Amino acid sequence: MRKKMANAFSKARGLMVNKSGDQMTGWLIVVLVVVVVGAVFMTLYQGSITEIWNSIVTKITGLLN
Repeated sequence: MRKKMANAFSKARGLMVNKSGDQMTGWLIVVLVVVVVGAVFMTLYQGSITEIWNSIVTKITGLLN
């Protein structure tokens, strides 16, 4: 997974640095990589994120009461 992400970043960097290349394509690849990594992160840590969010809501609710 890390190797694939490193390759994707390397390819995106190459497209963005290349003066004759299509820079918009490079930016779109970067956005796609960020979205995919975010989706994987959210999928892997969904339970922890939900638990943290519920703790925050409980604390705020406790402070308001």
